[in-house]
Amino acid sequence: MTDTLRFPSLRSWVRHLVAEDHVAFANPGVSLKYELAAIASRLDGHKATLFPSPAGMDIPVVSGVVGRREWIADALGVSETELLDSFMAASNNPIPCAEVTNAPVQTNVQRDVDIFKHLPLPTHAAEDSGPYITAGLLIARNPDTGAQNVSINRLQASGPDRLGVLILPRHAHHYLEPVEARGEDFPVAIVIGVDPLTLLASQAIAPLDQDELEIAGALHGQALEVVKCVTSDVRVPAHAEIVLEGRVLAGVREPEGPFGEFPKYYGPRSDKHVIQIDAVTMRQNPLFHTILGGGLEHLLLGSIPREATILAHLRRTFTSVLDVHLSLGGVGRYHLYVKINKRQRGEAKNIIMGAFSAHYDIKHVTVVDDDVDVHDPEMVEWALATRFQADRDLVIVPNAQGSKLDPSNDDGFGAKMGMDATKPVGADPFTFLQTRIPGEDTVDLGAVLAGERPAIAALDDD
Repeated sequence: MTDTLRFPSLRSWVRHLVAEDHVAFANPGVSLKYELAAIASRLDGHKATLFPSPAGMDIPVVSGVVGRREWIADALGVSETELLDSFMAASNNPIPCAEVTNAPVQTNVQRDVDIFKHLPLPTHAAEDSGPYITAGLLIARNPDTGAQNVSINRLQASGPDRLGVLILPRHAHHYLEPVEARGEDFPVAIVIGVDPLTLLASQAIAPLDQDELEIAGALHGQALEVVKCVTSDVRVPAHAEIVLEGRVLAGVREPEGPFGEFPKYYGPRSDKHVIQIDAVTMRQNPLFHTILGGGLEHLLLGSIPREATILAHLRRTFTSVLDVHLSLGGVGRYHLYVKINKRQRGEAKNIIMGAFSAHYDIKHVTVVDDDVDVHDPEMVEWALATRFQADRDLVIVPNAQGSKLDPSNDDGFGAKMGMDATKPVGADPFTFLQTRIPGEDTVDLGAVLAGERPAIAALDDD
């Protein structure tokens, strides 16, 4: 079945990136402590980076594989303008997984676990508490219904067979809580190295008991193949590179952090849940994927699924909404740009308030007209500079819930701001008529620019 998929695995996607000249290859032996992250960070958004034999280890590390928005669209086989609609369609029409009994990811099974010995675990930021698994999909299964949840959690390598894990009060925690209350360990799997569409699907904002692996299948256009873990009933992608099978230990909390998070600040050290690893399964010659905290992979994986959810949320009430964008300068979470076809006075302010209700992380909302590209921050700033007046167009909501990782908030409690940067309804069209140079878009520069510098006396004579 996977033979019909464009990119059924991480390795097939990396091969495609190599063919497109989107991969840089580091020299063998790069240090896992800081040096690997430093190289990947310098290339972030320009090229993915592949590290053969980092620190002399057998397993290569790859980073930055979805570090550009156009690469994610390419993986889906759509244009960038079709990206959000394609993701929304997949989220609304999931395809059940296809279970197999023989899977590449279970080619090698290790029950004598030592992740420090067998896995190339990088340390990224200067104040990180140590090495982290940052691209691991944590898969949790509802013990009552068999429904699964997929998320990316920060995973601190605390010991040879032990991980500290931040589990926020969301779906995985909902499954875990009653099991832990009975004094029982909770089975989970951590999947490292999946195809780009499964990686993207893991960040979908889906209802409880909606398996994100089924959204991955919809993104692929056919069922995603999964296999049952060797130590539990959790199902994992059959064509993943590496799987850590384990249990969240009941009643156990140990120090985790600090860790460099998406806002480019550190999440502090505190006592968190602990995962005991019981087995590691791998493909033959696996790849290890790592995501830089606050890097473009981190931001895009978080922002694109949220954009799709926010766009659907706003369109249900406001038919004038055309597009949305969570800007990378706003760490892909906090700053939302909304493009509308404005028809009514006050409409933009209603949309601002609707946007705040779409996700509590949203801190600042800017609404612009349909002649402004929300993916171009200079155009958004131009709209603010020429169409916004603070005494007329500013919305402030004090004392609201926000992101706990925003250090300017008081433990997630702060203010929100909306800016209406749209033209007034009924304004004189000439007042807001953009200047235009005839022929600018069609001139053939290759035909009109000289290949060599011509002889110009003023340039050669003092």
